[in-house]
Amino acid sequence: MEKIQIGVIGTGFIGPAHIEALRRIPFVEVKALADVDKKVAAAKAAELGVDEAYGDYRDLLNSKEIDAVHICTPNFLHFSIVKDALLAGKHVLCEKPLATSVKEAKELVSLAAEKKLANAVGFNLRFYPLVQQVKAMIDSGELGEIFAVNGSYQQDWLFYQTDYNWRINSSMGGESRAMADIGSHWVDMIEFITGLKIESVCADFATFHKTRKKPLKAIETYSGKLLKPEDYEEIPIDTEDYASILIDFNKGAHGSVTVNQTAAGRKNRIYFEIYGSKKSVEWCGERPNELWIGNRDSTNNIMLKDPSLVLGNARNYINYPGGHNEGFPDTSKQLYKEFYNYIRNKEFINGGIPKYPAFVDGLREMTIVGKIVESAKQRKWIEVEANEKVTF
Repeated sequence: MEKIQIGVIGTGFIGPAHIEALRRIPFVEVKALADVDKKVAAAKAAELGVDEAYGDYRDLLNSKEIDAVHICTPNFLHFSIVKDALLAGKHVLCEKPLATSVKEAKELVSLAAEKKLANAVGFNLRFYPLVQQVKAMIDSGELGEIFAVNGSYQQDWLFYQTDYNWRINSSMGGESRAMADIGSHWVDMIEFITGLKIESVCADFATFHKTRKKPLKAIETYSGKLLKPEDYEEIPIDTEDYASILIDFNKGAHGSVTVNQTAAGRKNRIYFEIYGSKKSVEWCGERPNELWIGNRDSTNNIMLKDPSLVLGNARNYINYPGGHNEGFPDTSKQLYKEFYNYIRNKEFINGGIPKYPAFVDGLREMTIVGKIVESAKQRKWIEVEANEKVTF
């Protein structure tokens, strides 16, 4: 079987996670990687067992052997690399955000359609099996009319003033940090699950560390390494640590979400409660194989992930029997599996509807996050328009 050949651009924290997940799909192969220079790329290629290494991503794009690329670089590089990849005729999976402005995102949506190339954005958290189960329950009417949606996404990786990452710098990560970085996952998940659309938002932002101590020496994200006091430079911070948002959905539903990257003890806690006219559900990403189901007139239940118990399409995203837990790495595998099946079946040629988040979904989340930022600045409710029709 001829395998789809993939190049990965960017090998920080998330690039190797992409490579590990891709290697769990039998009909694809990670052929090459690229990083900031040849030395760094060669070292990473040796560490990760990748055959080819490039110090300039353009050289990777020029390779006729590469069919698709994964873009895992800092945010401010996404637009230019995605555009170059599409112009080079490569299918593209880009980490979110798709770009750093709605205008840029629209251009990429149009270009991908014009070139008839498969495209995806890394909203992998849709692919937890029990998240898919909740969607199936709502689609079947089991929850009834959705009244309210509440939730949060909280982490502690920026708890200390000495915690630093390129995402903190607005020139590299964008105007929003906590909301754009992790809150966008929550927004994408909730619109995907419920089928509801966010119509207006009222946001409150806070930056708890007005300055942070930037390491003067290289230190990898989540590495746990410590530096000496003289190894830091104190810099002002212009992105949010925290956000709380009131939400009005269409169809009369209401909701709220809190996002916090300074929440001690919360390592990667995405959480939601959905309250319907028939029953309610609760799910937490730190216990992803459990789903709480709430009833008014009967016993509440805890459903465990089990392919024999879930509804319809949710079964497609379970690869192990009940009692064999599946978690964060599996969500990426399931996203990539859908993306590369789409390519293998040549659905991008005839305009098949993808079963994964595409560039248009990345545009949607950028539109919502942009309005949330605007609301926080103006301290008032802001309407969220539907994505404008992108012409090809």
